[in-house]
Amino acid sequence: MATTNRIWNGVGWFLRGFRLVLAPGVKRYVAAPLAINVVLFAGALIAGGVAVYELAVWLQSMVPGWLEWLTWLLWPLYIIAALVVLFYVAGLVATVVAAPFMGPLAAAVEAHLRGELPPKQRRSRLRIVREAVPAVLSELYKLVYFVVCALPLLLLSLIPGLNLLAPPLWLLFGAWMLAREYLDPPLGNHDLSFRQQSRVVGQYRWAALGFGGAASVANTIPLVNFLILPVAVAGATAMVVEGMAAEFDPEGARC
Repeated sequence: MATTNRIWNGVGWFLRGFRLVLAPGVKRYVAAPLAINVVLFAGALIAGGVAVYELAVWLQSMVPGWLEWLTWLLWPLYIIAALVVLFYVAGLVATVVAAPFMGPLAAAVEAHLRGELPPKQRRSRLRIVREAVPAVLSELYKLVYFVVCALPLLLLSLIPGLNLLAPPLWLLFGAWMLAREYLDPPLGNHDLSFRQQSRVVGQYRWAALGFGGAASVANTIPLVNFLILPVAVAGATAMVVEGMAAEFDPEGARC
């Protein structure tokens, strides 16, 4: 585990997703999530630009007067943090809307890498339908997890002085949450609930932060961010198959 639990390992897996979405047997699963991502990110750019600026102005107004000399440094940090939050929300909405397509895309990438489908995709459609309720409960748990993690940061952003720590912490938060979001489809294909995934991803927290950090940066690059949803799911699948499988799938760990 130690050799794959590095920030640069996560960055490498994310970048590998750009190649994996073009692999034979995978490309046909990319069109739907790509279209959804393009529409939602284009909408976020149009509708969210003014909101990001206003949020940055408001955060700047919370800085005490004796720290105004740091404005030159804080302003770009506030803009970047606000963009990360905006694009994270857009990415989260895109992931929810594209959820029916994420599992099959992750399964196609895993089949390309391992030569076989993950357990969930081998089962009959009827059994998958029976598992819909636990899947919905898992999504609700995920939502609660996000809110609980974001609330302390939101409160910190409101406290003068201490809110100087908010921008870098929001960046770390965004990176971690993006990693959790994109790792969910491939881990879910192995029947791990979001709660169970927390243990697995926790074993690879540095690689996950590297992956999520790379996704966060890519999300702020115009046009590139349109591609992120399928690319990130493909890269996350490679991360699960090649780096995490030993934690939950002895058979997969030997591939």
